[in-house]
Amino acid sequence: MVKVKALFETHLTVSNLERSVEFYRNVVGLELAQRFPERNVAFFWTGERGHSMLGLWSIHSAPINMRLHIAFSVDFDQLLAAPDYLRRNGVTPLGFDGENEIDEPVVFPWMPAANVYFKDPDGHSLEYIAFLGGEAKPQIPRVLNWSEWQTI
Repeated sequence: MVKVKALFETHLTVSNLERSVEFYRNVVGLELAQRFPERNVAFFWTGERGHSMLGLWSIHSAPINMRLHIAFSVDFDQLLAAPDYLRRNGVTPLGFDGENEIDEPVVFPWMPAANVYFKDPDGHSLEYIAFLGGEAKPQIPRVLNWSEWQTI
């Protein structure tokens, strides 16, 4: 069996490549790796160069058209600041359901990991995630707010 070490590449179909390039560069903070105007596609490094990337394909240039979910691993201090950061950039921070606005991260006790969800301009579900130190609590069957997690 081939052992998968990490997710290397993800591709999204976008309705406006320029708008999406600006969003992923200026809001999400990714580094533009390469752009191919003749193919209407752009690639970003996610994290360290050469370790993982995101491809954005303009509508009608990609082999498929779908909305997806991508999670970006971040440092915990940045995750705590993410709701305010996203709002300053015109993006609504969301909870696990992807619908309700939040003011603080949510926590999956079974991992444990803290998360903030948001959507890109085409409605793709994005997530910032930071794994928490300490013991996992799989016996807690629901997602908690960060403030709730701190009390247990």
